[in-house]
Amino acid sequence: MGKRLRWIALGLTALISAGAAAQDAPFAPQKPAKLAKAPKSGPVANLSAAEAVARANAWLDAARVLNADFVQIGPNGKRSEGQLTVERPGKMSFKYADPARFEIVADGRSVAIIDHKLNTQDEYFIAQTPLKFLLSDHIDLARDTQVLSVAQDEKAVTIEVEDKATLGGTAHLELIFDPATFALKQWTVIDAQGYQTVVTLFNLDLTTRPDPDLFHIDESLQTHMLRGR
Repeated sequence: MGKRLRWIALGLTALISAGAAAQDAPFAPQKPAKLAKAPKSGPVANLSAAEAVARANAWLDAARVLNADFVQIGPNGKRSEGQLTVERPGKMSFKYADPARFEIVADGRSVAIIDHKLNTQDEYFIAQTPLKFLLSDHIDLARDTQVLSVAQDEKAVTIEVEDKATLGGTAHLELIFDPATFALKQWTVIDAQGYQTVVTLFNLDLTTRPDPDLFHIDESLQTHMLRGR
């Protein structure tokens, strides 16, 4: 139970926790046969699927720092809030609003999921997590994942990708971008069991340099090294 709850707190693979309600049915993602065609109107109407992916890559690649408020909806419908801070390459902090049992920190090498109640942490290689698309030095969704579909309308550009290099099996990610600026607005992670976690970003700040202490992993805590492929 503890390990699965930690993964839900991380919001990376969205594994179902043992404490979730029994009636929570898994979401079964359907792999599209082909890329969706762009609509005839709207700010991205003239973009091909490849062009949309290229613009998403360009925005992600240019966002060397990212500060944002977030709302996370877990597989059992539980809502959590907090602040996300990213400094690329490799550094990230998920701080959940009080009362917060978990905290997630990436220090450029590892991702640690900290359990403040037990005073322990689990560590993973960054490359084992599907959110490495936020942390890589250079981002290329088509190179690092398999693009399954691209859908566009006047409200959003949605790119669905599959990542087979995550701990626990293949993960599907649905990334939603602003159609005018291509700023990242939301992502959904669907794990190998079909359960999903949604994270929505608000109040993006791409200029403020974060405090380096946010990305410190305390090695004095009891640590479980979960680094197997």
